[in-house]
Amino acid sequence: MIWDQLTSSQIAATDRNIPVILPLTATEQHGPHLPLATDRMIAEHFIYSLNAEMNDKILVLPSIYVGCSHHHIDFAGTLSLDHTTFLAIVKNMVRAVLHHGFHKIILFNSHGGNQGIMTVIMEQLGFENAHAHFFAATWWAMAREALMQVSETGRGGTGHACEFETSLMLLIAEKLVDKAKIEPGANAPTFEWAEGDMLYGSAASYFRMIKTMTPNGIYGDPTKASAEKGRKITDCVLRSLKQMVTDIYKMNTT
Repeated sequence: MIWDQLTSSQIAATDRNIPVILPLTATEQHGPHLPLATDRMIAEHFIYSLNAEMNDKILVLPSIYVGCSHHHIDFAGTLSLDHTTFLAIVKNMVRAVLHHGFHKIILFNSHGGNQGIMTVIMEQLGFENAHAHFFAATWWAMAREALMQVSETGRGGTGHACEFETSLMLLIAEKLVDKAKIEPGANAPTFEWAEGDMLYGSAASYFRMIKTMTPNGIYGDPTKASAEKGRKITDCVLRSLKQMVTDIYKMNTT
């Protein structure tokens, strides 16, 4: 069920055991070939597809559509919130949901820059609301093993505006993909221990602005993207999401 498509009386009548999903997304550059809305559209694609299959077992909140994207700000069009503002917005939305009696909250993330503060938000909410249950998931992390079987680009191929995100956008909104501008990322490697992407984590972290990492704004290789691969990615993520939501729905919280 979609939260803002219901009436107040319908929300009032909804089972409070139902998991409530808050998509955390972003509005930022995705190379020369993908729209600024890529992260939002991908998150909503997954969640609305899930809703089509599990309509009576989830409630989907309006997306947080600007995230923590300061590292992309050198590219035109990028919007960004600082961490304290993002934290305040998410926590205030969740507090409203808790006020209405729901107590199972899933933060569903589609942007790498949101991951760190998402963990902080979940820990703070959990400490402040002992009666409730909080969960957090980033789409590529929750289905990593299955997605490794889909990827053709190997380490460094699935980072940003890459094989995966481009495949999903070719499936979701092909008309918004500028196919003539699809090109490999201009990855600027540093240390082996600092290099990572969606599927392959780094041993340690090294902060860089995206324009320093990749002047064309692409990290990875979108030339291997296809709508069919987007369908495979969707299947992988939905399997993981369905299992997660089913387990949370069945939780005995009494």
